[in-house]
Order: sequence, then structure tokens, then C-alpha cells
Amino acid sequence: MFRKYAEHYFRLSFHGTTVRTELVAGATTFVTMAYILFVNPAVLATDFAGNPTGLDPQAVFLATALSTAFASALMGFYANLPIAQAPGMGNNYLFVSVVMAVGALGYAQPWRIALGCVFWSGVLFLALSLARARKAIIDALSPSLRSGISVGIGLFITFIGLRNAGVIEGKPGTLLGLNTDLDFRALLVFAVGLLTMVVAHVRRWPGSILAGIGASAALALGLGLTQAPARWFGWPEIREPAAFRFDLAGSLSLQFLPFILMLAFTDMFDTVGTLVGVTERAGLARNGEIPNANRALISDAAGTVVGAALGTSTVTTYIESAAGVEQGGRTGLMVVFTAACFLLSIAAAPAVEVFAGHPAVTAPALIFVGLFMSLEIRRIRWDDLSESLPAFLTLLLIPLLFSIADGIAIGMIAYAVVKVASGRARDVRWPMWVAVVLLAVFLATVRARLG
Repeated sequence: MFRKYAEHYFRLSFHGTTVRTELVAGATTFVTMAYILFVNPAVLATDFAGNPTGLDPQAVFLATALSTAFASALMGFYANLPIAQAPGMGNNYLFVSVVMAVGALGYAQPWRIALGCVFWSGVLFLALSLARARKAIIDALSPSLRSGISVGIGLFITFIGLRNAGVIEGKPGTLLGLNTDLDFRALLVFAVGLLTMVVAHVRRWPGSILAGIGASAALALGLGLTQAPARWFGWPEIREPAAFRFDLAGSLSLQFLPFILMLAFTDMFDTVGTLVGVTERAGLARNGEIPNANRALISDAAGTVVGAALGTSTVTTYIESAAGVEQGGRTGLMVVFTAACFLLSIAAAPAVEVFAGHPAVTAPALIFVGLFMSLEIRRIRWDDLSESLPAFLTLLLIPLLFSIADGIAIGMIAYAVVKVASGRARDVRWPMWVAVVLLAVFLATVRARLG
């Protein structure tokens, strides 16, 4: 009965696949991206200074699992594409940037405002997708600047990973330096985890990041850096609920509009790039056109809206879906199976205490993700200074200013200024001008208040 339904609904024979192939591909995709279950709570629970954000790791774990399951199943059933979705790396650090900015403005429980910003960014993305205005928005931001943003966030994540591992620290009179008071246990945990990831990736084992985190966690337990939970399986024990705690009214304040735009546009650019990459690898794209592209974007936007309601950062498409495609996955049934795996993983909630118990455990994953995000640097048009200079400023200032929002704002403003000064104002599309004006106001008002 199920096979007959799957064949009819997902058109398995047409795509040259079977239920068994889609099941294996879905499980492979789950293994390659399951690391987000443990990394996301660790990221969202603390700010860049290591202070609590107010979000309970167990609540974030549950929100991550549920939003991933919902968004992936929606992508499978509605768009019939083999592309899973989950809270994105990079987007979660942008979320923490928003939390810190809102907190610096004096708001109590800034994470509630930040979740509201994520919700409205999803609504904006959904509206643009329904209006089929995505092409105008995507074309407004040059590929070089998009790559600069990706590289900048990658470098920023790498910086956080090195700091969490205790490798680097702030130095009086300089920006950074090697930590002279190293905790060699933490350094060993970090090194073993990173080496495991590298070996697993080079040998093409599925789930290289998850394997590295597992090795780090096991060693951290053995060295006494973390403690084993009273039980390894069970329902999340949430101390501070996050679901439906967003502040929708407060986040609609004009001063938070730039954050909403940044969250929406970074999600849109990430999604389109991943859709192109995965569908081309799967042989689904025809004449450069992505099948059911608008349905895929609507699924992504809906995932972000639901994710914010549940208590997590922006949900986006995952390039790790390519691992399932390599196993033969060609339809949405693949990610429906992935969604089911994430629902089952909720039972592993107590393990979050081990993975989030010491920052060195997840630090290797941050280095690894930062590395792959930084590969976008080759897409920058270095031969065109009007393209490369704004991109270079963006990728440099995001980690140096310790702010993703500030780096993006300055880079986009620089892009418009350089284009006008070099007599190429026509390269700046009207959506870009709108964003530049809003970001200039943001830097002159909101950012100035933050000091």
C-alpha cells in the first residue's frame, strides 16, 4: 500500500528510484546533518562573550528537531525535491548577533525580540516567494558581495571555534594572540574532533561532522570536561520554554527592520544557491531551471516561520542533502524519511548536556563549517575592483568587528558608494538602494546607541 502511494505521489519510476533507495538516501542525509541537533543549542544558548542568551539548550534542541522535521517534510511533500532543511549554520550566529544588539539596547529577554525578527523575516520571504519577486531581490545583490558575506561569516565562525577551543585569546595591545594558559585537555578534545572530521571527510564517510563531534564528546567525558547525563534517552527537560515566546509586536519596531531584512535576504541567497547546487547534482535541473523552485522557496520560508514559533533561528536548505543525492535520492520521499529520523532523534535530548557541556566539544564543527563557507572566496570577481573591494571589506569586517550585522551593512553601503563613484550606478538595483538607505540609518542610529 505504501509503495503504491509513494510511487504515485513522488513519481519514483519517472525519477529512476525506489522506496528502498530513497530510504537509504534519507538516512544518509540525516547522518550528515544531525550535528545541528547538538551544535545549534550550544550556539544559541550563549552569546559571543560566553554569557547566557536566555535560551534553554533543551528547548532549542526540541525546536531544532521539530522545525527540521516540519520543513523537510514540507519540502518533500509540497516541492517533491530531495533537499532537507534545518536551522542553518551562519544564520544561527546572525541570530546571536541580533540578540546581543537588542540586549545592548536595554531590552529584557532580547532573545524574544530576535525570534520575532526571525518570524517576520520568514513572513517577508514567504510574501516575496508568493509574489514571485525573488528574482528581482536576488539579482539586486551581486554574486561577489554574496560570496563576501558567506566568507565573512565563515571566518567569523572559525574565529569563534578557535576561541572556544582555547587556542586564541584577546591580548592587551594587540587584537589576538595564542592562549598562553592553555587547557591541554580542551586542546586535545578539539584536535581529536577536528582530525576525526578531516579523516572521515577525506575518506568520504557519511556524517563526518557528527563523527568528529562524537569523538570530541567521548574524549571530553573521559577527561572530565563534561559529565554523562543521568539517562541518555528521554523527552527534553525544558527549564525555560521557547516555543511561542517570540515578541511579535516589539520586533516590528523600525529599529529592528534592518535585522529582519538581513535575516530574510541571507536565507534567500543561501536557499537559492543550495537549490541550484543540489538539483544540478541530482540531474533534476533542466536548462538551468529548478523544478518546483517557487514551491521550494515557499517551503523554506514556511520552515523559518514555524522554526521561529518553536524557538530557533532561521531554517534554510542544507547542502548536506547532496550526500543523500549521491546515494541515489531523487525525490521528496528522501527528505520525508530524513524528517522521520529527526522526529525519532528527540529521544536523544539528554545527550545535549554532553555536547553542549564544554565549548571545545563543538569547536571542531565550527572550524569545519567555517572552512566550507570560506570556499566561496573563489567566486568573488577579483579582477573588478568595484566588485571585489566591497566583498573584501565585508569578509574582513565581519570577524574584525565581531558583528555579522555591521559587516554586512558596511559592505553593502560600500558597494553602492564604489559603484556610483566609478560611474556604474546602474549596477545598483532599486532593492539594493532601499537596503542601503535602511542600513545607513541603522548604523547612524541604532548602532550608534550601542556604542
